[in-house]
Amino acid sequence: MTAIPALNPASPHQLSNTQENLRQYVSAQIRQLSPERPTRSSMARTAIRQESSQTSSKSTRRTNIDTPTNSEPEIVAPYVDDRTKDWVRRTAQPGALVRSNTDDGPVISRLLVTERPENAQENWELRHGYDELYNSAGFLAQLSANYFMYYTEKRHETGGKPRQVDPHNNTSEWRMRDRLKTVSAALVMCLNLGVDPPDVVKTNPTAKMECWIDPAAGIPNNAKTMEQIGKKLQEQYEGLSIRVRYKQYLDPSVEETKKYCTSLRRNAKDERILFHYNGHGVPQPTPSGEIWVFNRHYTQYIPVSLYDLQQWLGAPSLFVFDCSGAGNIIANFDTFKEKHEKEIAEAKKNDPNFQQSSYGDNIQLAACGRNELLPTSPNLPADLFTCCLTTPIDISLQFFLLKHELDVPVYKKDLKKIPGRLAERRSPLGELNWIFTAVTDTIAWNCLPRATFKRLFRQDLMVAALFRNFLLAERIMRSNGCSPCSVPGLPETHNHALWEAWDLTIEGVLKQLPAMIEAEEGGPPYEYQHSDFFTEQLSAFETYLSQGAPSQEAPSQLPVLLQVLLSQVHRLRALILLSRFLDMGAWAVELALTIGIFPYVLKLLQSAAFELKPVMIFIWARILAVDGAVQADLIKDNGYQYFLNILNPSATLPVPNASEHRAMSAFVLSMFCRHFSQGQMVCLSPELIETCTGHLQDTENPLLRQWSCLLISMLWVDYPEAKWVGIRSQAHQKLCEMALDPVPEVRAAALHALTNFLGIPDLTPQVKDYEESVACTIMIMTNDSNSMVRRELLVFFSTFVKRYQNKFLVAAFEQLLEEQRHLTQDEAFANFNPQHGTLSRKPSRLSTDLSVNEGGTRKVSKGSVQGTMWLHILLMSIDPHPEVAQDAMTIMDYVHLRLLESPLGARAQPLMNEIGRLSRKAEAAAARAQPPSRPPSAAPNARRTPGSGSPAPPTLPQNESYLSIGMRRTASMAAALKHLTFGSSSDAAPTSSMPPPREPGLPRRTRVPAEWSKPPDVYDPTSKPSTYVKAKEPKSKGFVETDPSVPPSIPLKSNFFEWSIEVFGPHTSNIRILTLPNQYFGEPQMRPNEPDEPGSGDYNRKLFRRARNEKVLACTQPLKNIAGSSKWDQPNGFFNNGTQPTKMCLHQFEDHLAIADDRDSICIWDWSKSTRLNRFSNGNPTRSRINEVRFINEDDQALLLTGSSDGIVKIFRNYEQEKNIELVAGFRALTDLVPSTKNAGLVLDWQQGQGKLLVAGDVKVIRVWNVATEICTN
Repeated sequence: MTAIPALNPASPHQLSNTQENLRQYVSAQIRQLSPERPTRSSMARTAIRQESSQTSSKSTRRTNIDTPTNSEPEIVAPYVDDRTKDWVRRTAQPGALVRSNTDDGPVISRLLVTERPENAQENWELRHGYDELYNSAGFLAQLSANYFMYYTEKRHETGGKPRQVDPHNNTSEWRMRDRLKTVSAALVMCLNLGVDPPDVVKTNPTAKMECWIDPAAGIPNNAKTMEQIGKKLQEQYEGLSIRVRYKQYLDPSVEETKKYCTSLRRNAKDERILFHYNGHGVPQPTPSGEIWVFNRHYTQYIPVSLYDLQQWLGAPSLFVFDCSGAGNIIANFDTFKEKHEKEIAEAKKNDPNFQQSSYGDNIQLAACGRNELLPTSPNLPADLFTCCLTTPIDISLQFFLLKHELDVPVYKKDLKKIPGRLAERRSPLGELNWIFTAVTDTIAWNCLPRATFKRLFRQDLMVAALFRNFLLAERIMRSNGCSPCSVPGLPETHNHALWEAWDLTIEGVLKQLPAMIEAEEGGPPYEYQHSDFFTEQLSAFETYLSQGAPSQEAPSQLPVLLQVLLSQVHRLRALILLSRFLDMGAWAVELALTIGIFPYVLKLLQSAAFELKPVMIFIWARILAVDGAVQADLIKDNGYQYFLNILNPSATLPVPNASEHRAMSAFVLSMFCRHFSQGQMVCLSPELIETCTGHLQDTENPLLRQWSCLLISMLWVDYPEAKWVGIRSQAHQKLCEMALDPVPEVRAAALHALTNFLGIPDLTPQVKDYEESVACTIMIMTNDSNSMVRRELLVFFSTFVKRYQNKFLVAAFEQLLEEQRHLTQDEAFANFNPQHGTLSRKPSRLSTDLSVNEGGTRKVSKGSVQGTMWLHILLMSIDPHPEVAQDAMTIMDYVHLRLLESPLGARAQPLMNEIGRLSRKAEAAAARAQPPSRPPSAAPNARRTPGSGSPAPPTLPQNESYLSIGMRRTASMAAALKHLTFGSSSDAAPTSSMPPPREPGLPRRTRVPAEWSKPPDVYDPTSKPSTYVKAKEPKSKGFVETDPSVPPSIPLKSNFFEWSIEVFGPHTSNIRILTLPNQYFGEPQMRPNEPDEPGSGDYNRKLFRRARNEKVLACTQPLKNIAGSSKWDQPNGFFNNGTQPTKMCLHQFEDHLAIADDRDSICIWDWSKSTRLNRFSNGNPTRSRINEVRFINEDDQALLLTGSSDGIVKIFRNYEQEKNIELVAGFRALTDLVPSTKNAGLVLDWQQGQGKLLVAGDVKVIRVWNVATEICTN
């Protein structure tokens, strides 16, 4: 039972009014001093730190590194005494919650802390507690300015694992795998000039012009007029695509139609055919969809069935029907297609070898609906639909002139005098065509489904051009009483808002037309004023970007941005805006690739423009972070050289953060070489290896160091020539020097590269020496506190074990012999006495030289790299982090299985059986000796004497310690761990992290006294062991246990590279404030964190917590003066913990109380409500206990830190949530526990301000762990 007393102040009524005034004043101060919006930095992450506030009698000031100091007006507040008002003014200023700098952690000299006036009072009241640390003015000033948070990096939030890739989410869908092109076109003109069809009554006057030619004017010969019209139509189509083979069919007969169509399909093979049908001189299509042609003598109209037309042309085909009632064709087209498909299915049943034809991929465009007639206005051409499809600029100008009145004299005949050509974008006519393409593309992008847009506007150039112009046709034809239709169907776009921008562009050109005509005719010169359409659209896009796209909606200006890249005038601005858009995440990159941005940025790699290099590097890094399947494109035209040149240190970049852009170049080249042998071959050179190793010395940018390692790694994958180049450059030695790099990601990247260094096919003695020297050097990393680094180290170990498998089999067999001998010795000399309930030991008479085998020969694996590595693998198989332990167990199980299959298997199997029997017997004895947990009802003073009838509790066997107990998870482990721990065995080869081996014959270390395991109050009444219910042990994020039915296999697969490049979705749309390398290229870099973005949910919650914390401090500080002299006799809560509490810790600001019992359980209580929030297991081995419980990061979202007597430290996230609790980190803080009579176990101290964890206990040293770098610094 636990009770929480409360302070009973001497005069509570006197404090109540003061506290209420204080609360009001603090609230007003916090509202006035709410944090400003963080500044942004292009291409780089910026450390946002606030300086501590200076005291002033009438005003409060706040200083930021990017903004000048501004004085705030004095706040009117209720009456508060001067001393309290001065304290509130100094402490109400909220400091920035800054993540820890993984490079070197918080350094006081780097903090921007405003100098304190000499007469300023010390901030002794700033935090709870009376420790000396909290009385230091410098420390309190630092703490008020910067709240460093730890274990909040992406490697901790994600567990160092990439997301599970959705198999249905193919990021390469933007690339049209089935890209088609129109190769042939049949231009069928059924005009029969001079003869009107019988079912058409034309108005007088009526529309006459065909292809902008009036048949009634000029040449009286109808045949020559038809030739001119046909030639003109071909020229109009050639303006859309000149590579298509066009064939004119003027007034064809039914036989000629069949002949021409079958010939086109035969020549086109599987490519698309264009069939343009002009039926202005024949009857309308029949209700069943038949079109009309002529007989040989032009005396009859002959119908052509859609069934026959489909059979002649096949698929894929593109049909354009310019005739009245064209909707009948569209309505019946699918009916005949289904009939063809049924016939093919039946033919396939009868004849499996039947050569089937395709009728599926057909696109149709029709001028009007089923019962509609074409416009007959004399102001419009007769083939209005064809003019819209083939000459959109001419018909747009004429349509605008008919619908609008201008204040300058412009006539229809003047429209042909607009200077320039369509291909010249800087000319008036070319600019109109350029803007028209942008407008129609944008309308289609905003109105069409993505799949339809890609099929119609990105698959085929001819189809894209016709459908752009079809949007214009829908607008013009609808204004003249017709409803164009298409297959696939499109939504209505005739009233889209961008058509007004198109009309404004036309108006701007036509208003300048008289002056341009006059200048061409010899008048005064006139300089054409270009349209500001693109400038305005870019400004609109910039506005969209400034809003942050919270709903991830596609920006409507994206197609305009694509068109702007074609202009040198707007190119740089467009690329910068594009990079900002790509910075929003994977969804933005996929949208940009879908719209067709890739060919443009690929072409720009050939540009020598100096100012484009930084933004081009950024854009390519974003693209490759989403889709790495563009390597073949980079090898074209030597595009990869662009990044090789930038990676060179001698290259200059027009940006201050050149090293970060070189890191991006290293990333691009890494992706270029990944699983792409051609990329490895073209990139490999001694200069590149030396450049990368040179960048490893860049202490300012860990991102560059990380990706330099990974670039070397990608070059070495299955490429022996590259490994020899690295050997000659001593790259493997320089990578080994990164074992103590202050950034965990850099250490993991170096291990990734060294893993790929292994495996040169020709295993010569020289190669063996290189690989073993690398293995010896990096064994020190087994003590790395970062689980991601340890997992990467196990990947190296597994690769090394696979390569030298036979030697590891010998090492494992010898370890089994030693284990069996050790357990046999324990069984021979351990005598269990049930009357006293204790285990006693007799002196050992066997040889203690465990480096000698049973037959008297020395161990083969003694002093070898393989033997030492095997011991490290055994130690890591009981790692506190579950994934590390699981990976090590996989290696160990694999070796044991191969051992049983080897010639040594006949001897190994009996050994394993005997070890299993002895281990189970030892575990049973240990379970009987386990002291049960006391019930909480046992009073502390209810002790019994040894002679009171209760047997004395069992004692710990005197040759074991808290590190060795509970470590017998497998038969081959206990002896190895015991010898590693106590140094009693001489079989371990010396490494940089281990003491030199003990020579045979030296006395063993003194035995562990029985007091080691005595819990507090050992003579208290005990309960039965069955009353203790073990709680669930939290696992790391994303932990998945291996399937025991699946045989283990090695080498282990590393996912570090995938994690480094992983693209996070909107739930991780953030930017690291400090320079950290993890998942850099998949995260936004040009905007603040989500928690630092004003208005976001995280930001509001953080602001609330900060205000709450300051309010708590303001309310509790006055109580410090009376706490020492007042009575603590008011109970604040009673609750039953269920087990005996041994350690308790209160959260500074939350109502959380963490209680550890005398086993391995931790309970989290809400002491204000007397409610238990969670109970979980710390995962302690048998007969070890929890020594320390601390809260860290209390100023924001706290984590729970625990320390156990076996030297293990663990950090938990969401400790108060039963379903969401996660293990953030777990490592062995003390690796060399020694026997002691004090039974200290583990003692630690946490320093939040410096990010230091001081650990001591039953050891001769104090270890200082830097949690920012996650290595032991002292």
